[in-house]
Amino acid sequence: MAHCRGGPRPDLTYCPWPGAVRGSSLDLCVLGRQWSMNQTPSVVARWLAAGDLGDVEACDDLLHRDVVVHAPRGLSTTDRESEKQVWRDARAAMPDLRHEVQEVVAQGNVEMARVVVTGTLRHDFAGVRGGGQSLRMDQAVICHLDDGKVIEAWEIADVGSLDDR
Repeated sequence: MAHCRGGPRPDLTYCPWPGAVRGSSLDLCVLGRQWSMNQTPSVVARWLAAGDLGDVEACDDLLHRDVVVHAPRGLSTTDRESEKQVWRDARAAMPDLRHEVQEVVAQGNVEMARVVVTGTLRHDFAGVRGGGQSLRMDQAVICHLDDGKVIEAWEIADVGSLDDR
């Protein structure tokens, strides 16, 4: 299994966090540059990339022990260990799960990411029947950080697109 904390896999360079344009109190990130897992300053991008790789142990460095994640379809969690289990379940249902971070906006202790989620749903997950069908869903992830770790997150996803398949 790849470990993002120790460095990127040579064959995996998709962990994107676009190049940043710096402002006085607002960092706006735009497409155009890819970063490896340990280069990106974005906590939300590292969290999503670690989950995609199945590196749930990276959550220890990225999420507070008592993190609260508000997510649709019954996937909300109230601690780090529960969040790790959601990622394990997601990867079991979609081994090719991928969160493509399109952009990140950061201000103070808040990071917001616009994401495209893709994968092949091989098994039932979050109330959606598996069966080998591909999925693509737009998502926004808003994270509040404390000491460089996510303390609370909101995942806003176009879950209606899953029902429309």
